[in-house]
Amino acid sequence: MPASATNSLRVAVLADSDTRWKWGALTANRIAPESGGEAGIRLDGYLLRGRATPTPRQLQEVGVHADSLREVTAVEFLRAMGQESYDVLVLALVGGGVQAVLHGLKRVWEGQSQRPVVVTGYVGVVYEKLADGLLLRHGADLVLANSRQDAERFRAVYEGVGADASAVTEVALPFLGGEPYAGERDPYTVVFAAQPSVPDSRKDRTYLLNRLIQHARKHPEREVLLKLRSKPGEHTTHIEELPYQKLVQGLEPPANFRLVYGNMGEVLDRTDLLVTISSTAALESLHRRVPTVVLTDLGVRETLGNHHFIGSGCLASWDQLDDGHRPTPDEEWVSRQGVCADGSYATAFDAARERIAKLLERPGGLPALTPYYTPATAPGYLPGILARHHLGPDGSPLPGAPAHDKEPGPVRQIVRRAARGAYRHGVQRVAPVIRRMGEL
Repeated sequence: MPASATNSLRVAVLADSDTRWKWGALTANRIAPESGGEAGIRLDGYLLRGRATPTPRQLQEVGVHADSLREVTAVEFLRAMGQESYDVLVLALVGGGVQAVLHGLKRVWEGQSQRPVVVTGYVGVVYEKLADGLLLRHGADLVLANSRQDAERFRAVYEGVGADASAVTEVALPFLGGEPYAGERDPYTVVFAAQPSVPDSRKDRTYLLNRLIQHARKHPEREVLLKLRSKPGEHTTHIEELPYQKLVQGLEPPANFRLVYGNMGEVLDRTDLLVTISSTAALESLHRRVPTVVLTDLGVRETLGNHHFIGSGCLASWDQLDDGHRPTPDEEWVSRQGVCADGSYATAFDAARERIAKLLERPGGLPALTPYYTPATAPGYLPGILARHHLGPDGSPLPGAPAHDKEPGPVRQIVRRAARGAYRHGVQRVAPVIRRMGEL
């Protein structure tokens, strides 16, 4: 039986990084229909074990409360879903993870008359691998689109391959909010929102850092902040081989330049100008009507993701910013991006809530999950995706798959931390050296 028979709605979120946990948990709270009881919803969090599993510091920075939170493998999670009863399940994973879990859940729930409503989507701007990522998410009951533009693109992809597009549901980013920008503060504060993997070369990242420091020197009356996503040794959704914290060593920036961490919303509370390459932080900033710039210094290119902002009115270079340029966003473009700067954010999740409520009330329960990819439609692709999560072609655990449910002992925890540390050291120290040697 679904948990809606109790006073509170039971919701589970499976996430594989700090940013996806933030998106998944906040989405769960936004889309949950009114439960009718004082208890609201019960939120159980599951963190998929891997290279980007959030650290306690990262989880604290996200600041989202969960009634329970534990680390699992895909097989452990599937076992839990066969034992626990939930109303809604949010899959906040990379596309391949979503596809693997969908096939695993299809097998776990085979023959059951009741199952949770399964929801998935994207953490932010979708500027690459549109078809690949979407088809890997197909099979969920709701595939959330963060804007009108995304909803149209998502439906076109599904319909174009003959897949059911009815799951696509328009919402908005769940972490938008905060007070609208009220004008310049003292000191005037410029924030550069860094990204772990964009740009990816030492040359380009050093260039951006030098221009930011140069801006601080040129405007000593301003406070110039480099907003970082993670500390050295931590990973987010993307691998960061060249952390700005290390690149800044030895550069001797001026006193009005600082590195900052923390929740992006809190940083925006004191921001007068947000600068980025293509971070989702730009949408948070535009939502609050903070002046926002998407840099063109390294070109407007698909690999950077700033091509997504063509038509936004936000594209500019550091030379223009040094000379005092302030961008004016295009209102029509902004409205199509789910930014909701017009005050419509309060109703942005109504359609998703209504759809979930109807699915929960469906007589006889929900039908079996039917992903677009099957052993028949993608025999050369799907098995590899499932195998990465120790699942066979039918979604069942492969022989030898890790499936230990108990909390790991002290020795196992130490070994796991050491293994992650070695991996991160290899990514951030060894790999760049090998790459430079290969360029000689």
